[in-house]
Amino acid sequence: MSEYLKTQNTDNLVTIANKFTLQGKVTTVQSFGSGNINDTFLVTLDSPEEKHFVLQRINTKVFRQPQLIMQNMCTFTEHVRMRLHHSPLNRRWEVPRVLLTKDGQDYCRDTNGSFWRAISFIADSQSFDTMQNMQQAKEIGYALGMFHNLISDLPPERLADTLEGFHITPLYLQHYNEVLAKTSLCQSPEVNYCLQFVSDRQNFAHVLENAKATGKLPLRLMHGDPKINNVMFDTSTNQAVSVIDLDTVKPGLVHYDIGDCLRSGCNPAGEETEEWESVYFDTDICQTILQGYLSVAQAFLTENDYTYMYDAIRLIAFELGLRFFADYLAGNVYFKVKYPEHNLARALVQFKLTESIESQETNIRKIIRDVK
Repeated sequence: MSEYLKTQNTDNLVTIANKFTLQGKVTTVQSFGSGNINDTFLVTLDSPEEKHFVLQRINTKVFRQPQLIMQNMCTFTEHVRMRLHHSPLNRRWEVPRVLLTKDGQDYCRDTNGSFWRAISFIADSQSFDTMQNMQQAKEIGYALGMFHNLISDLPPERLADTLEGFHITPLYLQHYNEVLAKTSLCQSPEVNYCLQFVSDRQNFAHVLENAKATGKLPLRLMHGDPKINNVMFDTSTNQAVSVIDLDTVKPGLVHYDIGDCLRSGCNPAGEETEEWESVYFDTDICQTILQGYLSVAQAFLTENDYTYMYDAIRLIAFELGLRFFADYLAGNVYFKVKYPEHNLARALVQFKLTESIESQETNIRKIIRDVK
């Protein structure tokens, strides 16, 4: 149960949910999903048309301008809806819709000033926290490719940048160096390994931003958080039907998404494993995800996009490790932890994954060439 439900009575949630219901009455509101930024609830209605919708309280500490998130979401979901209307797909694909309040607003505030929004529920679908099989890996690639493809012709300047600095590796490196300069270190083999690891890759951190600055990689729209559990699968066909969690959609490089999807998808041990020495990057899963991705993304990718694909896979694993390690040194201020060394353990997992990617560079580059 979310912290919010414990402190708020259900009546308050029902009152908020009722502001968004254009037909039917709210029967129940229950905690929903496992996101760790917003508070999310599933609303059930006594309506024949739409039986459920998703109600969310936006975390305004992370998203300081929630109106911009809603503006972005309305802009690109409408764009995708029109694209699908003009050229329908031969399979199920849905985009969450923004639901309006009775007075036509895309959000409401409660008596405490909290910011609430409602989005449509993707019926008969489920998500997974880990990769179940290769067919699913292909579908995850397809889902990200379809997502990118459907917004590839929407000019990125039409969307606001809701999280400035997000996925800009040189900025994370700068933050890390600032933290390091004012921290008295507890030396340990693990800490020394991480220090050395970052030190050896200071120049590499700039690879994608330099390519963007010199015009080799174009600014496009990206999802920002294409983890496996943000892809919804049809419960009967097992095909991907939607990509959710759209708050981080913003102008950026699709390479951040590709790198993030492969980083999270090709590590069978998972991000939270304590056996960090056994972490490796699975190139078979990588090949399958990329096949699924390129089956729809080929339509808009350039030659340079392929050139920088390996760098993206390596960089995003390194970037996340860098963020975990910096947070550990700063005293665990950003990521939630279960014990003091938790972020150090997470950093070791990502650095080990980066090392595994680096040791298989030739093979990964060959996979990219072959699936192209």
